[in-house]
Amino acid sequence: MDATIQQLSDTIRKAAARKTPLCVRGGGTKDFYGDAARGEGLSAVPYRGVVQYEPTELVITARAGTPLLEIETMLREKGQMLAFEPPHFGAKATLGGCVAAGLSGPRRAYAGAVRDLVLGVRMLNGKGSDLRFGGQVMKNVAGYDISRLMAGSLGTLGVILEVSLKVLPLPAAELTLRREHTQAEAIALLNEWAGKPLPLSASCHADNLLYVRLSGAQAAVRAARGKLGGEEMADGTEFWQRVREQQHGFFESSQPLWRLSVKSTTPPLNLPGRQLIEWGGALRWLKSGADPKTVREAAEFGSGHATLFRGGDKSPGVFHPLPPALRKIQSRLKQTFDPAGILNPGRLYDWM
Repeated sequence: MDATIQQLSDTIRKAAARKTPLCVRGGGTKDFYGDAARGEGLSAVPYRGVVQYEPTELVITARAGTPLLEIETMLREKGQMLAFEPPHFGAKATLGGCVAAGLSGPRRAYAGAVRDLVLGVRMLNGKGSDLRFGGQVMKNVAGYDISRLMAGSLGTLGVILEVSLKVLPLPAAELTLRREHTQAEAIALLNEWAGKPLPLSASCHADNLLYVRLSGAQAAVRAARGKLGGEEMADGTEFWQRVREQQHGFFESSQPLWRLSVKSTTPPLNLPGRQLIEWGGALRWLKSGADPKTVREAAEFGSGHATLFRGGDKSPGVFHPLPPALRKIQSRLKQTFDPAGILNPGRLYDWM
């Protein structure tokens, strides 16, 4: 066993014996996400580097502490990308933190979420055991897909050591269009376009402006550009990066930021504050001081859920309350992977 892994394992074993909480984190760029972390610090950041990269197989395996920027630069040199377009929120973002947070960017609705592209993981559970799940192909084992379960777990089930990810080729052509539309018009259009063979790869609506990105073969992108119309943006690449990293003007307000995941066809939500829409209508960002009950009822109206993404009072809970059946499953998973309850306790829910 690598010396770094051995040290991490020993720390976990000792903490489990003493029932001492451990604060599992990567580069710390997403510390704001979820409830407050507590306990002694434990990080896999020193365990870094690319283990294997097969451009012809569209697969990369890297250690958890590898900077996300380093991985994306390597992929770009080979004409490839992380299709889920993960937000960094800072230069110290790591691969392990990216997967543990489970966050995806503008391309998510069209290319898949981080969990869809995780092929395998190596991890330490709450007993300090070194475990491997999955592999380097899309279909490799029968049974539970534990590797994808780690996406979005925020370090509550284990410490990610290595991750194998499916990557995709960079599009041959890409452009961004801007049109003026109300929120209701934008939602209707995005759902209409979703049912057509258009090379859509991102969408955003804010302040009565609808932005769509087209990606793919040159001929397909140009043909779609002619069908959709609108103004072509010269700074399209920079625009989507600002949206991904929450540097768009919408996010500058000091009000609490809510993330509502709803059916894409859900009509405009009647909530106080400002909204920005992504993912073809399925993701609604809300800057508002509205009480959590009001926001979560609105999300449930859209057959979805609401997360207090940043800021605000976290005491009512950051994540949407789970139904009894799902809470039971989540509790069993926690008990199985972290029986002593030492890994990021309370980060997802106060009861785990």
